[in-house]
Amino acid sequence: MCAITLAVLPSPVVAAGSPPPLEAYGELPAFEDAAISPSGQHLAVVATIKGERLLLFLDASMTLENTAKVGALKVRDLEWIGDDSVLLTTSETEKLGPDFTADKYESFHSAIVPRAAGAEAHMVFAKNPGIVSSVFGEYGVRQVNGSWVAYFGGVVLGHSMDAGNFLQTAQPSLVAVALAKNEAKKIADPALEDHWRDWLVGADGSVAATFDMDQKSGAWTISGPRRNTIASGTNASGGAGLVSLGKDGSSLIYEDSDAADLNHWYEVPLDGSAARVELAKDEDLDRVYRSRADGRMIGYLRGGTQPKRIFFDPKVQALSDKIDRAFSHLDVDLEDWTPDFNRVLVRTSGSGDSGTWYLVDLTKMKADAIGMERPQVPRDEVGPVSSFHYKAADGLDMDGILTLPPGGKAQGLPVVLLPHGGPAAHDEVRFDWWAQAFASRGYAVFQPNFRGSDNDGQIFERAGDGQWGRKMQSDISDGLKALAAQGIVDSSRACIVGGSYGGYAALAGVTLQHGIYRCAVSIAGVSDVSLMYKRDYRESGDVGVVRQSLLQELGPRSGWDDISPIRFAKQADAPILLIHGRDDTVVSFDQSTKMADALKDADKPYEFIELKGEDHWLSRSDTREQMLEATLAFVQKYNPAK
Repeated sequence: MCAITLAVLPSPVVAAGSPPPLEAYGELPAFEDAAISPSGQHLAVVATIKGERLLLFLDASMTLENTAKVGALKVRDLEWIGDDSVLLTTSETEKLGPDFTADKYESFHSAIVPRAAGAEAHMVFAKNPGIVSSVFGEYGVRQVNGSWVAYFGGVVLGHSMDAGNFLQTAQPSLVAVALAKNEAKKIADPALEDHWRDWLVGADGSVAATFDMDQKSGAWTISGPRRNTIASGTNASGGAGLVSLGKDGSSLIYEDSDAADLNHWYEVPLDGSAARVELAKDEDLDRVYRSRADGRMIGYLRGGTQPKRIFFDPKVQALSDKIDRAFSHLDVDLEDWTPDFNRVLVRTSGSGDSGTWYLVDLTKMKADAIGMERPQVPRDEVGPVSSFHYKAADGLDMDGILTLPPGGKAQGLPVVLLPHGGPAAHDEVRFDWWAQAFASRGYAVFQPNFRGSDNDGQIFERAGDGQWGRKMQSDISDGLKALAAQGIVDSSRACIVGGSYGGYAALAGVTLQHGIYRCAVSIAGVSDVSLMYKRDYRESGDVGVVRQSLLQELGPRSGWDDISPIRFAKQADAPILLIHGRDDTVVSFDQSTKMADALKDADKPYEFIELKGEDHWLSRSDTREQMLEATLAFVQKYNPAK
């Protein structure tokens, strides 16, 4: 056993005046994830030590207890099972056969990893050949009669004497896994054909609520523990579902949207004894905080331009507020905590902070830094990050995130517009590895939260419906104009770069718009809106609620050609770099190959790079670095910083 300090990893020797190497930004974080055990006496950490990715078990004094190799696994979640094991969830891209509507999908797997040295890890369902090895959602970990049980969505196979195990339905059942022996048992049936089903698991491990939706019509019901219907409705776009158990476990919270497609959260007793009551009416609710012990809702994150955590327990609220005050100059996330909230894992980032993890002991009012995400990026090499407010051409209030070169003057800078994906997502005032890489090379970087983003309420988000390539696009260039008007950037020295929807916006910026950008880089971007719709609808199994949701977001089909960059390849007025992961299961690879063909036929300058073995989320260090190096080189070629 030895003491280990993850917070003070050595920084590289960098020549005076030289920025950190690009791999300092492009590699996966050196400190990726962490979780704290219920007693607060043990930590589980996914980190890279001397080039090797590991799962580390540490005690509260940061003494190493055990390690397990992670390697190239794509880690998606880390959760304690009592104080003795963790549940490590990973994913991998798998190919499907000709009988499936998609050729690939992202398969999730969970492993039970003991803390004790020498103990063997086990894959969930490994001892149950009658269940497909993938997990389809995790429904909590409960202590039942003194034993730990985890709950997963699992596809249970049929069986016959002649054929053995066979796929009877692709719909998952609710499966309980006794973790000590890794034995699985189905406790709730799958949905009927053309339906979708979800569950809430109570403190005692029983099924507290079942949600069922007809995916053709959007008709849905919620039944309680006695299979009594306690809520029902119809949501044609599929925007209804379970959120969590209520404050004391005797009720549940569910979501549903109104005629304007604005989302609401409602609380209803599990026994159906009273009518529903709207929760936090007139507030935008971004996420829910749950008790890991029993699934109860203990608070929520109020969204909007000034998000705030709201906890029902006054003591917890006061402690949360103290953490915010202690790190008031930074973006703060509460990543994990003990049930009594006395010890909390906090992640910070922002100006001067490339990502730091703290173990906060609220009984001692003490915060110890336990890990740095990017130790190769010193504090003085982190470019300042701030929020920039402006108005769109039609007067709508906008904001975006402005990252400036470290130590430079904010005057007449070359600029990279970096719109986010989603499009129902948003950027915040925090360290962004992609933006900071550009800033380190002398560029201002602007990440606009255009209409359709989810940072400023649901009305603002719904304002993006039908605005792909239209007002959502001009919102981005309006931000460029506003920055130039204040003298911060030189609007004649701008490129546009983005991934997913941001990649679409990059393509649209030089095909649907003209005379604005010197170059465009699209990473896994959509080039053909009609092709995207057809693929997403087909791969859903022709689900009606998916169709309705897409039509609402994209607007009338008659206008899709007018907003598809591939139809305007001949009008591209700047060089384009296309980059796409070969294992992308979100935006099809041919969105980029077809755009490349169209640009080639139009004799327009372009480059195309395939990222082998990479998914939509750039989950691997080597291909992330490949993307970053190629993107920066392309921007520097057509829009040099000096």
